[in-house]
Order: sequence, then C-alpha cells, then structure tokens
Amino acid sequence: MTAPPSSTVAQEAVAALWHPQNVTNPYLAYEHIRALGPCVMVELDGWPAVFLTGHPAVSAVLRFPGAVSGNGMDGAAASSDGLQLLQHMMLFHNGASHARLRGLVAAAFTPRVVEEQRELVRALIQELLSGLHAQGPGADLVEGLANPLPARVIMGMLGLSGEDETRFVRWSQSVADLLGSANQTPELMASIDADAREMRGYFRDLVGELRARPQPGLLSAMAAVEDGGERLSGDELLSNAVLLLTAGHETTSNLIPGGLLELSRQPGAWTALTEQPRHPNVADELLRVVSPVQFDGRMLSAPLTVSGQTLPAGTAAQLLLGAANRDPDVFPEPDRIDWNRPNSARHLAFAAGAHYCLGASLARLEIAEVFAALAGQFPHLQVEAEPPFKPNLLLRGPARLRVRLDG
Repeated sequence: MTAPPSSTVAQEAVAALWHPQNVTNPYLAYEHIRALGPCVMVELDGWPAVFLTGHPAVSAVLRFPGAVSGNGMDGAAASSDGLQLLQHMMLFHNGASHARLRGLVAAAFTPRVVEEQRELVRALIQELLSGLHAQGPGADLVEGLANPLPARVIMGMLGLSGEDETRFVRWSQSVADLLGSANQTPELMASIDADAREMRGYFRDLVGELRARPQPGLLSAMAAVEDGGERLSGDELLSNAVLLLTAGHETTSNLIPGGLLELSRQPGAWTALTEQPRHPNVADELLRVVSPVQFDGRMLSAPLTVSGQTLPAGTAAQLLLGAANRDPDVFPEPDRIDWNRPNSARHLAFAAGAHYCLGASLARLEIAEVFAALAGQFPHLQVEAEPPFKPNLLLRGPARLRVRLDG
C-alpha cells in the first residue's frame, strides 16, 4: 500500500535517507521506503514529492519527456560561483537545449575515440598496480589506483596536462561535494566557489588558446565542432568540460574501491572472477550492485502514471537508483554478485533516456580492465573490512581502501 502524503511513517522513512550513517550502507533505508509502496508521497519544503525505489517506476520517469532535470537551476545559479558552473552543463538542460549541448559534445566523444583509450588504460593500470605493490601491505587503493586512473584517462582524452592532475582531482571532488555532500557547511561552499572561479579562469584561457591553435584532444575538438553554424559558447564549453572531467572521474573512482569491497564480502564471486577475469558481465554487474550514483531527481512538467498511480504535474520525483538496481522483482537475490545474471545491463547506474551517461562506454572499459588486472594478477588480494566513506550521499564511495595485494 502506498503511504499517503500526510503519513508520519513516510516522512520519517524519507528523512532517514539523509542520515550520515547511510553513506556507509544506504540499502536498509531504501528497503524501508520500498516497504511503504511503489510511490511514496511526502512533502519536501512545502512541495509534493514522490520517492521511487522500483526499477520499472524509476526507469519510466527517466525516460519520460515531461520529466525535467535541473529545475530551478537558473534562479539558484546567481547565488554562487559553483552553481553558475553547473548552470551550463547538459545535465541540467532539457528538450532542444539539452539536445543541442549533448549533440555538440557527443560529436567529439565518439565510440571510436573511447575504444582508442584501451591500450592507454591497460598501461596506466599496470603502472599504478606496480606502484601499489611496491608500497606493500596497507597501500591505499583509492589514492594509488582509483583516483589517478580515471583522472589520467579523461585528462588525456581532453588533452589536458598531466602536470595538473592533483588540481583536477581536487576540482572533481569539489563539484562532487556541490552535487551531493552530506556536510555542505559555509566553509565547504566557500571552498567550492573558490575552486569554481579557479576552474573558470583556467578553462577560459585554455579554450581561447585551443580555438586559435587547435591541439589533439576532446577539448580542442569540442571547441571546434559546429552543427548548422552552432557551436558551444565559452561558458558552455567550460561547464561541459568540467562535467566530463567530474563524471569521468567520480563514477569510476568510486566504483573501483566500492566494487572490491563488495567482492571481499562475497568470496565466491571473487573466486569466480579470478577463474574468469575477463567475464563480459563484470562491469555491468558491479555497476548494478555498487551504484556509484545513488539517486537522481526530476520535476514532472506533465502527469505521469507509474506503478498504477498517477503523479500530477509539479511533483518532484526522487529516483533512488541504488534501490532500483537492487529491485528484487527485477534482479532476483539482488544483493548477490552474479556474473552470469542475464539482465545485469538493465541497471540504471548511468540513468536512462535523454540523460543517459555520455561516458558510459568509457566507464565500462575502465572497470572491466581494472578488475581483469586485479583478479588475474592478485587472486589472493585482501582489503580492509570497514573503510571510511566519503561524506557524499549522491556519489557514494570509500574515502580509503587499504589493500594487501599478495593476500
């Protein structure tokens, strides 16, 4: 039975989602929501909101043309440099505006360009694993592999200098904190705004240089691409370069330690992986179980019927991707890693519909190569049982994961 909007039980269950302890394990809180029904209606700041945990309902909203992403961003952007940076990201645009931005960026971010990164990814993995191995027991997988790998790959694709790696990782973390930190203090927001100003200055100078003297890389290609006379403005190029940098880094950097932690709790799945390190289902099954992006949101601009209930226009739909990816009606034994699960690829870790993640193929490539290398070379690998997590409810992942590669 669906909880009514005035239900105290529903309000309490929803409020519990934001408790900091849920960063470590949000799934019990999701199940409390799921038990209340497929469409849990509450009020958030005086507005009607619905919390959706079921895979069919979440998928339906993501694919619905009347579900708007980034509602209210225009008004909010005036309040901070960080929000101004988000304003021009395709993530927060819809309809024709979104199609234009995505089309211009996608023209440079092609499947061929992604596949060309495979050998680079493999070489970087070996270099980073050698460094971790040399550190001996207790090396931090996050610092030694999960952070630098996706940063170096996306920086290389964009055509950015490796000398700026530390700064780019900090910028990526800053955007991630803006999107989903559980502790958005005034001090943190001031730091985010300072980083946003630094990013704007860096990329504006670089874009001017690239348009005058094109160089290899996605950023130069994005600066040059035109479609019917349209090209990305300076602010649009800046924001979507930062989006690629952040999305290309945060999803994979959280999935690698998160996936290894899940595998340490399911030794049968780890053993099976060591026996077939290049199983074709590895990336999708780990994305389903880990869900490095835990939730998403849409504002309904028109009514939509999901799970037998009509949601009126003006409803804020809160989409619990992590819960949908463990929907027992779609994925039997949903908490279990099963490399032979026939429908793993139905996960919503990359969203769906118009806003499906542009970098999904790159993330899959990196994940598959990392876990093939780990399982193939270090079958007796061990990790710390209870690592600390980043205080981020949206982009969830361990802040540290100490490993013993030789077991």
